[in-house]
Amino acid sequence: MAEKTNLSTYESIMRSLKARQFVPVYLLMGDESYFVDRISDYVADNVLGEDERDFNQNVVFGADVTASQLADMCKGYPMMSEYRVVIVKEFQNMKNLEPLEKYLEKPVPTTILVLCYKNGRMDMRKRIVSLASAHGVVFESTKKRENELPGFISTYIQSHGATIENKAAFMIAEHVGADISRIISECDKLLISLTENDKRVTPELVEEKIGMSKEFNAFELRRAIVEHNVYKANLIVKYFNKNDKAGNIFSVIPLLFNFFQNLMIAHYSPNKNNEAALARDLDMRSGWGAREYITAMRYYTATKTMQIISKLRQIDEKGKGLGNSNTSKEQLLSELIFFILH
Repeated sequence: MAEKTNLSTYESIMRSLKARQFVPVYLLMGDESYFVDRISDYVADNVLGEDERDFNQNVVFGADVTASQLADMCKGYPMMSEYRVVIVKEFQNMKNLEPLEKYLEKPVPTTILVLCYKNGRMDMRKRIVSLASAHGVVFESTKKRENELPGFISTYIQSHGATIENKAAFMIAEHVGADISRIISECDKLLISLTENDKRVTPELVEEKIGMSKEFNAFELRRAIVEHNVYKANLIVKYFNKNDKAGNIFSVIPLLFNFFQNLMIAHYSPNKNNEAALARDLDMRSGWGAREYITAMRYYTATKTMQIISKLRQIDEKGKGLGNSNTSKEQLLSELIFFILH
């Protein structure tokens, strides 16, 4: 029976790298390429000095070298340097890994091998995974779930010495989606604009720098639905139907589907009236987010919630052209919000 592979976290890997506590092999994989790139780029830019890299650092692509050639690179000893660095981009394209597996049975301690397996994960039962785990680090970079994005944004902003209001973090998450590279780019844009005297990222700043309305966006539409504020929800829908870039059926459905799925879980939770406990049941970072679900349960019964989920699926299919020949996406959005609120 294969040994269980222990996965390392991004934070623990980066802490060790910055402390110059290196291991012979880093096997990096996953659907979210951002964190894989951050780790491999840090190794490439920081392990060796500029004058050491010419003779001691190789960056190759999996399709361009064989496992045997890669093993030979790794067996070389550093020249006038403490370490030798070998980075393999797109490792998923390398075939016949046996020679590399043989090398990893007893890797050279002065070689740092970084294997970047993009857009997926290796079969964790493969021998190379267990060998990498035994002699180094195995890391899986998974896509952030929608409800994790505001927390990720807050953590990133705080790590750069600033603070961000919850609403501002939700606005960025709703506007950008789960593209971590874009989220980082937008956060950096906001951080650059902060002054020494004011290190707060507010909804107003997000509106100014990222170009979205703090009053008329999908996050505010969700809030209006949660509070059963029919007037405000209709105002936002009318605004969306005139300003497609601000919001439309395709940006609203995923947000609402996730919310009402969680609301159904909340209805059957034994902790439905306890913010902190309900947040744990919904796998949320804090009780602040659970408060919305407690509010929504006053307006939407479990039966109504199930009907809304069914309606969301139906409207999603129509929006994609299935069983719909002449209803516009604006009409579909209006139909959906009317159904939810009535």
